[in-house]
Amino acid sequence: MSYIEPADFVGKMVDAGEAKAFMSTRDTVIRAYMAGAILALAAAFAVTITVQTGEALLGAVLFPVGFCMLYLLGFDLLTGVFTLVPLAWLDRRPGVTWRALLRNWGLVFAGNFLGAFTVAVMMAIIVTMGFSMDPNEVGQKLGEIGVSRTVGYADHGAAGMLTLFVRGVLCNWMVSTGVVAAMMSTSVSGKVIAMWMPIMLFFYMGFEHSIVNMFLFPSGLLLGGDFSIGDYLIWNEIPTVIGNLIGGLTFVGLTLYATHARTATPRPRPVAETPELEASEPAADSEPVATRA
Repeated sequence: MSYIEPADFVGKMVDAGEAKAFMSTRDTVIRAYMAGAILALAAAFAVTITVQTGEALLGAVLFPVGFCMLYLLGFDLLTGVFTLVPLAWLDRRPGVTWRALLRNWGLVFAGNFLGAFTVAVMMAIIVTMGFSMDPNEVGQKLGEIGVSRTVGYADHGAAGMLTLFVRGVLCNWMVSTGVVAAMMSTSVSGKVIAMWMPIMLFFYMGFEHSIVNMFLFPSGLLLGGDFSIGDYLIWNEIPTVIGNLIGGLTFVGLTLYATHARTATPRPRPVAETPELEASEPAADSEPVATRA
């Protein structure tokens, strides 16, 4: 069977976290760059579908194609390493220190941003015919998203910030579930199906994903969205990153590790009392009865 039991794939999660902590700077940045670029293309694809068909659900159903591609190719998203690398530290893998963990997170963040920003520039060129005309419908939608998900939160003050943070938490709960789901199967089809479901859910629900936002908001700024870089950082990216970290690590990484790797001491089973059977000895005065033929 292609299904892998939780106790086994949690071990794979820890091994993956250890490997990422020791990965070279070059490989980490390249893999993160490609992950950010592919996910940005998937976001552009989903927005285009939504605009052209008027069906947001259809865009959400097809968005996971990018996520599946990047993970099958072995690329890394910040949301994934938020969940996996700390497990190697908790498991006390030799050499996995806080410094190694923060180094990995920093390099993946930088690579994801560069990849997503590259696609943002490319898409801005496409939707404005090389900046020679006003943005088309897709470009206008990208600008609207940037405004509604920065200034829109700011208009509600602390309540808006809380909503943004919770959406970040819920997002990486689902995204990290998708990351782990890829380890539940040994077949490509099994991996894709398992990844597809939580990614579709997060996108349709409008949860906040830090790497998707690295594409959406720079795109909005390039296309004349009515918000600033400060709005983007304070009223989206920074709270989203924190929410993504807490959501993925708390609801996926730590829960699975605690209950399948470092399980609690099992409760001893009660021993059933069995009455001793006393062998009955023949009486001293009893004699065997002879049977005559």
